[in-house]
Amino acid sequence: MEETNKEAFNQVATHPLQSWAWGEFRKAWGNQVVRFPFGQITVHKLPFLPFSIAMFIKGPKPNKEMFSVLKEYAAKNKIIFIRMEPNIEKDEKIISFLKQNRCQPGRRLFTPTTFLIDLAKSEEELLKSFSSKTRYNIRLAQKHGVTVSEDNSEKAFKAYLRLTEETTTRQGFYAHSQKYHQLMWNTLRKENIAHLLTASYKGEFITTWILFVWKDHLYYPYGASTEKFKNVMANNLMMWEAIKLGRKLNLTTFDLWGREEGKGFTKFKEGYNPKVFAFIGTWDLITSPLYYPYTILEKLRWVVLKALAKLGFAKAKFNA
Repeated sequence: MEETNKEAFNQVATHPLQSWAWGEFRKAWGNQVVRFPFGQITVHKLPFLPFSIAMFIKGPKPNKEMFSVLKEYAAKNKIIFIRMEPNIEKDEKIISFLKQNRCQPGRRLFTPTTFLIDLAKSEEELLKSFSSKTRYNIRLAQKHGVTVSEDNSEKAFKAYLRLTEETTTRQGFYAHSQKYHQLMWNTLRKENIAHLLTASYKGEFITTWILFVWKDHLYYPYGASTEKFKNVMANNLMMWEAIKLGRKLNLTTFDLWGREEGKGFTKFKEGYNPKVFAFIGTWDLITSPLYYPYTILEKLRWVVLKALAKLGFAKAKFNA
């Protein structure tokens, strides 16, 4: 697909991870990006082998024509499978279609459910729907003098990187490197997709969130904060100000980008009374008999990565 088709391509994309800008970011990061009329995939070559795998993340509803194109491309390019996470609601008819077309449930890349907040409601309606504890914490942050604003400056982004490193080290999870975040920010900010929201207290950045704007949706993919001053409840005010920003931009829906039972961030988000949205899930379109040996190796790889994260190697990864 040629550069002149950028606008038409973006018309089809229903998610920022299917936007032309995201594809350009992934290419700049070193991935092979292949664009079709229905969306884009990233192709990842396996080390020391003449084979690849591909990812088709947040694409449209699968259909026979799409699968025909993808299978033909995979056969010509030695792709073992194409991992798909369509940006559509769970539907048993579509699941049946996937199973009938050599698709198997795959290892998820994103959570199978998310939270959605209806931005069409008034501020009064939204506040009233929040839990009493959430409303209390918002007022507490305001009383302490926490200030929240959109700040896309280099200084604010450096604070985001610093707080992300602190957060990943504290929580012990695997994170992308600073170079990844910087390149992502530079690429998506240029297209006005990425926005940086900051919370300041006593002249210091204590919480930073990167938000994506795509079509009529606001997304919350990245957030980081310091343990310092955690008693001022800056995160609660951040979420409220993010909601108000979405309404100011005339967006209809705020996707909180992730939901997992029992997780702290899930409990935090639940205080804003969002609607649970279930995706169709993760499906591998099998295009080679090597798929099953690969999945065994993949499971072993993730066991190793989780062990390294628990041992404190997440920080080293973030600084890579």
